[in-house]
Amino acid sequence: MNSLIDKYNIPGPRYTSYPTVPYWDETSFSPELWKQSVIRTFKESNAEEGISIYIHLPFCEALCTFCACHKRITKQHSVEIPYLESVLKEWQLYLNLFNEKPKLKELHLGGGTPTFFSPQNLKTLLEGIFETVEIAQDQEFSFEGHPNNTTREHLQTLYDLGFRRVSFGVQDYDLKVQKAINRIQPFENVQRVTEWAREIGYRGISHDLVFGLPHQSWEAMEYTIRKTMELKPDRLAFYSYAHVPWVKGVGQRGFDENDLPSGEEKRRLYEDGKKLLEELGYIEVGMDHFSLEHDDLYQSLIQKKLHRNFMGYTSSKTQLMVGLGMSAISDSWYAFAQNVKTVEEYQKIVEEGQIPVVKGHILNDEDLTVRRHILNLMCQLETTFDINNSFPELENAFDMLKEMENDDLVEINGHHIQITEKGRAFTRNVAMVFDLRMMRNKPETRIFSMTI
Repeated sequence: MNSLIDKYNIPGPRYTSYPTVPYWDETSFSPELWKQSVIRTFKESNAEEGISIYIHLPFCEALCTFCACHKRITKQHSVEIPYLESVLKEWQLYLNLFNEKPKLKELHLGGGTPTFFSPQNLKTLLEGIFETVEIAQDQEFSFEGHPNNTTREHLQTLYDLGFRRVSFGVQDYDLKVQKAINRIQPFENVQRVTEWAREIGYRGISHDLVFGLPHQSWEAMEYTIRKTMELKPDRLAFYSYAHVPWVKGVGQRGFDENDLPSGEEKRRLYEDGKKLLEELGYIEVGMDHFSLEHDDLYQSLIQKKLHRNFMGYTSSKTQLMVGLGMSAISDSWYAFAQNVKTVEEYQKIVEEGQIPVVKGHILNDEDLTVRRHILNLMCQLETTFDINNSFPELENAFDMLKEMENDDLVEINGHHIQITEKGRAFTRNVAMVFDLRMMRNKPETRIFSMTI
């Protein structure tokens, strides 16, 4: 395995989209084309699938130095109401594009720290959206909660509004690691919010763990996993730490590079962590995720309904995902768009009556084909493609896949590609084989985290 790590541990995307953001063609994108794409997709899919909404709530009271998200650090809660008013105004701009009431299938509150906002302010925001939509019977509403500031009132208020899933960021319980990433979070805090959520009636509780953090050892990782098992969350995200200190504002210089586990050590954290999770009853779903057998994520995997987008893995798919808020990314299937990345600019543009997109990408036929294959690999660990009836450059993909087959990472049967159990750890690498835009324009500098 060590030789494979040396061979395949290269910078690569996580493929929450294709094309990935650095390869978006902004020259062929415009806000007007984005709106046309939204209208097209809404007409095609609203009646059947419904739509998804992602709301980016960017405020945090303290900076976690492992975080690469777009956020705003402040202790001034006076920012809450003006920001939420802008989100509702942005949503109205999208409503103006639709010819019928949207059917809301999925809703996710991400951050930042959604529980930075008071329960009452979150209720005002959500009721403002709910009064404009038809809520699907099988809706999936979820939010990210910080164990240190999530109150029982947060959990009850959101439950009463239809939320049944909550994800708590744990990362690691080792105090030395927590100090390095500026996230001091005792187990008792996580235990309290998890038990509250269960008592209230949440049917999907998830904990996020991260491997590859500074000072992290297998002993610390094992301790974290075993403590997590005392609470038995329904699903787990077991993420590889994405070290991207060159990205402006990520705050990842709070520790020395030498404090990070080596590629080999990091892979051991994953392999041994995965083995322990499976011994404790968790099943690996896609990449980075584990769930108990009863959880919707596993059931959607079995039914081949698992989907992946900018919210991560989801148990169902909608063609249209509207991202609201500063830096939020939207997906109409035929196009992507990202909002401006500062709170002030976001609020100013919305106040002027404009959808605040700053960049995006219109997918061509090749993009749509490649996207389908990468989604299949990321969600089902398999795909089928015919080179003769596809794009010629995919012949190069087949040659690279043959090398991966020799390394026992994939099995090739005619036009069918299956990622092996051994190859799961290298799913991102297999997907990269299909990434035609990256093949044509390989980055000269680091723009992605390492795959291992």
